[in-house]
Amino acid sequence: MAHIVVIGAGQAGSSLVAKLRSEGFDGDLTLIGAEPVPPYQRPPLSKAYLLGEMAEERLYLRPAEFYADQKIDLRMSRSVSAIDPVAKTVSLGDEVVPYDQLALTTGSQPNRLPAAIGGDLGGVFCVRDLSDADAMAPYVVGGKRALIIGGGYIGLEAAAVCAKSGVDVVLVEMADRILQRVACSETSDYFRTLHTERGVDIREGVGLKALTGDDHVSGAELSDGTALDIDFAIVGVGIRPDVALAEAAGLRVDNGISTDVFGRTSDPAIWAAGDCATCHFKGTELRIESVPNAIDQAEVVARNMLGAEVAYQPKPWFWSDQYDVKLQIAGLNIGYDRIVVREGESLQRSHWYYQGDDLLAVDAMNDPRGYMVGKRLIEAGRSPNPAAIADPATEMKDLLRP
Repeated sequence: MAHIVVIGAGQAGSSLVAKLRSEGFDGDLTLIGAEPVPPYQRPPLSKAYLLGEMAEERLYLRPAEFYADQKIDLRMSRSVSAIDPVAKTVSLGDEVVPYDQLALTTGSQPNRLPAAIGGDLGGVFCVRDLSDADAMAPYVVGGKRALIIGGGYIGLEAAAVCAKSGVDVVLVEMADRILQRVACSETSDYFRTLHTERGVDIREGVGLKALTGDDHVSGAELSDGTALDIDFAIVGVGIRPDVALAEAAGLRVDNGISTDVFGRTSDPAIWAAGDCATCHFKGTELRIESVPNAIDQAEVVARNMLGAEVAYQPKPWFWSDQYDVKLQIAGLNIGYDRIVVREGESLQRSHWYYQGDDLLAVDAMNDPRGYMVGKRLIEAGRSPNPAAIADPATEMKDLLRP
């Protein structure tokens, strides 16, 4: 009987094994995860879970008994030390597990600060897994002082949770503006205002020189010479794909585990999906770091492991929750040269990214209708007249008419 092994028990891994079973695979199925809990959703870690508004069990993607009911051998608290693609085995310490097909859904790892500048001091956190959030929670209370390093979405979400909890927050971003790598200046301006009006001290063009303290962080020295007294620090300076096993196994790696349009790696018996894997979008091989991509890519890979040969066609979308604002993003803004702004009431606003006459992406803040219309237009390859977008009299549903 065929045996499929999946390494990485996150969103992609859980979606992949569930899809294999729903598509009729009745062979042996093993899902291996390093954490001591069943697969769970990560976005709430830096939001509802950290605020104490969501219990751990509600994080679980599926009830723990799902895996037993579906005859999925869920190996928790287990780390794979090696893959032997010739023998078709994976090693878990002294145990060797054979496979007929293997899927890598190893996700990503947060970039951490070097020990030389205080990165290994107590009270220095990343927000990547359940243990990170649990360790940080006692600090996220009124009266504490936090330094957040990095003005991307993770850093801003953490700043929002801290500020809502009464923490005194300073956020530093080495680039000229927050969100510089991922969003237009108009979106940066929107979120800068949102945070500063709620008491967050945002310092752009300022980096971290060092964190200071004996065993526990107690201060920070910034690149502009400023010294801060702090109780804890949160590092949000990006993530990198977890490709160590793939590299050691000799798979082709280029900013992620390289895959073809079907999700197959350079080894025909090994597949990859999620944050660790590349995909193909508009003729470019890239990675898309998002929960929807992890689910969609994993489900297509599952079908292809069973012989479907269906090309994965990404439909990128993302979200971020900060205070009472929900940001929804459709499309990828790579190569934009023009921003069209659609104003709304109060905090409602959307930014539409164009390259020439082509609509590429939409950032919609508290504008679910604008987001849904933009998403449908982008997926259909349609680009409305920018003047119609900017005109507040335009009914959004009219943009969908042929």
